[in-house]
Amino acid sequence: MGAFRVPVALVRHGARLTSRRALNPALPWEVQRRRLDRLVSTWPLLGRPPARRTVLNGIPADVVGAGADAVTVVHFHGGGYCVGSPAESRDWAAHVSARAGCRMILPDYRLAPEHPYPAAVDDARAALDAVLEEAAPGTVIVSGDSAGGGLALVLAQEEAAARAAPRLAGCMLMSPWLDLTADWEADPDLVRRDVVLSPAWLEACAGAYARDSDRSRPGISPLYGDLAGLPPLLIQCGTDDLVAPDSERLADRARACGVDAVSGRWPGLWHNFPLQPGLIGAADAAVAETAGFIARVSGAAG
Repeated sequence: MGAFRVPVALVRHGARLTSRRALNPALPWEVQRRRLDRLVSTWPLLGRPPARRTVLNGIPADVVGAGADAVTVVHFHGGGYCVGSPAESRDWAAHVSARAGCRMILPDYRLAPEHPYPAAVDDARAALDAVLEEAAPGTVIVSGDSAGGGLALVLAQEEAAARAAPRLAGCMLMSPWLDLTADWEADPDLVRRDVVLSPAWLEACAGAYARDSDRSRPGISPLYGDLAGLPPLLIQCGTDDLVAPDSERLADRARACGVDAVSGRWPGLWHNFPLQPGLIGAADAAVAETAGFIARVSGAAG
């Protein structure tokens, strides 16, 4: 897949406009969803990659890339548990699949506030179990961006706690949202630099998803869960991201528990920047790192 590079400043400006138009807590959730879907439909500049639709234990999902005998990445999209769809990460998935020769599965889990916690976790678990039941050992990686990164880590923790023999080869997290109890206004300079997320939108999403549940419970905020026994982790985030502190805390705590954790903070980049490969060089580099991680943890050829 060729690159059509765009100046980083222009992509940053586009990310800010997208956020202001779609991720606005003053708008009804359905309006946010429609606006985000329309904006995503204009991606990528080089044409939309093909995807096949499937159903996994009752959960619809998009499938991108190689066949069922390949290494499989089950990736959960972001959107604060309230907006978004697999279409947001389809372009990224196509680039990763082309680079790593893997199959990418993008489940379409239920969203809050219509379906609050634990609906998203239940759907994510059902989809992942369907893949794991048919896959060869060591060929499945769980992945997620933003809120989807929270789902991915919750599933990895559940797997580690429930099974002596791990079924997951690895866990990949991009700009993961892992602590729904955080004070997102604590660092005014970070609030100013983030062109995608706002404290008000994160709070609206957290309230809609958790409702009356304790936000610190590990199924909602996996940073408060047990990290021992996790599979190898890849954690990617930009420095100009309101939830970047979640990535830093996870990496430190995971390593303290003996987990193989590869993490990086990309200077001057925004929330979920890896989802823009072909547009900016940093996203292409993040895809290359992702493909290398997949090859290492699965034993696949690079």
